[in-house]
Amino acid sequence: MSEARGGRAREAGAATFAALRRATARKAADFIRSDPDDAATALELGLVDRQWLEAPGEGPISQNAPADILRRFLERSVERHPSRLSSLGLTAVQLLSSGDGSGGAGSTAGITVLFTDLEGFTAFTDRQGDAAAIALIAEHHRRAGPVVRGWNGKIVKHLGDGLLCTFPDATSGVRAALDLLATAPAPLRLRAGLHVGEAIVARDDVVGHVVNVAARVCERAGGNQVLVTEDVMALVTADGPVGGTTDGPARGPASGPASGLRFGKVRSRRLKGIQASMGLCEVTAQN
Repeated sequence: MSEARGGRAREAGAATFAALRRATARKAADFIRSDPDDAATALELGLVDRQWLEAPGEGPISQNAPADILRRFLERSVERHPSRLSSLGLTAVQLLSSGDGSGGAGSTAGITVLFTDLEGFTAFTDRQGDAAAIALIAEHHRRAGPVVRGWNGKIVKHLGDGLLCTFPDATSGVRAALDLLATAPAPLRLRAGLHVGEAIVARDDVVGHVVNVAARVCERAGGNQVLVTEDVMALVTADGPVGGTTDGPARGPASGPASGLRFGKVRSRRLKGIQASMGLCEVTAQN
């Protein structure tokens, strides 16, 4: 009998402790959300996960390792104060690559790949000159970095006027792409393309068919437009495989993880260097 009472007491104690943790998590999340700048910084650095901030107590506060948080902090510092690194005699690449303990060979992982570029950049450079173009790109990079990190992504490479980014899930990649549209410096407009699949992910590079497809999808996009493959749409809407790639009825605003997103008609397109046709559609944000 005493053992039974002891078991019930332990269960009651555990339940009380869990309730206390959830209440504390809610208070902490409310405190962070009370200041939008603080919340944005916490998300950008990976101190908290967006899922936890929206539903505190339902999961881990952050799934980022200390090395990832440090990398994000250094990236942010590089973008805001590049002269600080110069004074140390170290390049940004050297700093960001050191101390994570990872090898350079890479491993295979399923990821979402996002490519962006700036429509009209070549013409702008021709008219305004190289110095103006460099200043414009620098400003774009300063604005784009926080957006990508805020959606738990990583800028793998700066490709002239474009970016190669990776994300752990399709929804984060799509939402980041839509937010990145606003980072295009006038008078240029950003365009973006996304695909999902397995790739070889190294410390400072990502290689695979998914990367090639995402780059080609970006080429098909217009200014101020986000194009995604049918695979991306299926994952974001959580509807599973989408049948067919011919024109069909436009999808309305999605629910669940894709709330606030609208996917257009899926159209079959041939992409340069890609043998099979791909189903592509535009995604837009709904207020």
